[in-house]
Amino acid sequence: MQNRQEQISQIVVTAAQMRDIEARIFAAGMPVAALMEKVAGLIARRIQQIIPQINFRVGFLIGPGHNGADALVVARELHFRGYFVWLYSPFSQLKELTSQHLQYAQSLGICCYENVEELPDCDLIVDGLFGFGLTRNITEAIATAINHFNALHQPIFSIDLPSGLHTDTGAVLGTAIRATHTFCLGLWKRGLLQDQALDYVGKAELIDFDIPLADVQAILKDAPKIRRITQATALSTLPLPRPPVTHKYKEGHLLLICGSRRYAGGAILTGLGARASGVGMLSIAVPESLKPLLVSHLPEALIVGCPETESGAIAQLQLPEKVNLSAFQAIACGPGLTADATPIVQQVIESDRPLILDADGLNILAQMGTIPTLQNRQAVTILTPHTGEFKRLFPETPDANQDRITSVQSAATQTGAIILLKGARTAVANPQGAVWINPESTPALARGGSGDVLTGLLGGLLAQTITRKIPVEDIVATAAWWHSQAGILAAHERTELGVDAFTLAQYLIKALI
Repeated sequence: MQNRQEQISQIVVTAAQMRDIEARIFAAGMPVAALMEKVAGLIARRIQQIIPQINFRVGFLIGPGHNGADALVVARELHFRGYFVWLYSPFSQLKELTSQHLQYAQSLGICCYENVEELPDCDLIVDGLFGFGLTRNITEAIATAINHFNALHQPIFSIDLPSGLHTDTGAVLGTAIRATHTFCLGLWKRGLLQDQALDYVGKAELIDFDIPLADVQAILKDAPKIRRITQATALSTLPLPRPPVTHKYKEGHLLLICGSRRYAGGAILTGLGARASGVGMLSIAVPESLKPLLVSHLPEALIVGCPETESGAIAQLQLPEKVNLSAFQAIACGPGLTADATPIVQQVIESDRPLILDADGLNILAQMGTIPTLQNRQAVTILTPHTGEFKRLFPETPDANQDRITSVQSAATQTGAIILLKGARTAVANPQGAVWINPESTPALARGGSGDVLTGLLGGLLAQTITRKIPVEDIVATAAWWHSQAGILAAHERTELGVDAFTLAQYLIKALI
């Protein structure tokens, strides 16, 4: 049974859901002012932990709503603790509670300004202009002020989410604060986990103010669950359970179909990813001319040399005698194949084996017609596109660059497949519309071959677990998390520029130690 803190850390909500959850809390008798004091106290303590020097000068940006009131209470608390604080409050109309807190702050001698030209210097800015639920574009004087604060290139701590970001999509509404640190209040907001928001969010952390799980469950019970992948959830499937007495064929047999004369490296990298998964048996089908190369890199694998086309692609899948596709627990197909291997992709799609399609496997699927092709497939199918491949696969689906969560939900629901949409915040969706988001990654993974390593890793995990009582989507989420953690560790030890795909594969095991 997960503890409350772990459950809360996984939950992701929309603005409407958060509003309904808070309404339940207030309807139960929690005074708004009391909750505000609690939240602001937690934020003030967190700021003190990050910046303990009390001689710091902190400027507070005060909005008209309760986000502004939160900022005012934080300002008051830091003032009492010896920080020099000032307020920027450009709005003439404030909510009653916000107005009261502003009045009290001024009675304490805290200076308040309406124009950015009057503001004194500061070492840190706390952004309390707009909280969750903003939908209109920021324009005119407030937009100018936000751009002014961004241009200062000083640390900015945003309360709940950076002002100007759409809570659900992470879209910039005209302009937005570029925070270096975001204190997300209560529950994670969808927008903070969208790729397009990441330039504005900085380092995000959750301020848990003890929302009752019963209130969360009452609102979310009928909605598809959107969850963050955490270390605890990922490691709950790793290491994969093995009985004391077992053998290689009981620990999964994976078939990789990959590589061509032009893209031989794709086959090697996919194989290295599969090796790290611990899969019991690994077979790799490649063009015959690549067989010596693959044997030299993966001597433990069964390398299957296949007839090849004039261009050096696999012309025909030629498995060993008395072996057919049913001998494998899973198949991963695509890296380095080229479009000349179209008949091979068609063959594995028509099989009854759990199947992962990546790279050229996805491009060929798009040419075949993604949705009708996959709707006819009965076995587990996993697609691992980046945003460009996703657009080719699902040209009628909303742009994944605008709202990747909605887009991946739609694609999975339409196809019956599990979709892993790669990105800075990789999203995994199942056909029921549930989504898992990987909240950590590194730009070090933005290099050719990184995706091939992920395909092999995922294939190896799938082959080991397909007959066990572990949901496939959980394994996909675990693979995404494991892959990113290896990249993060490698970047830490070697810098982001030092993480080529071959190196990444070597760090997969290190990431779990």
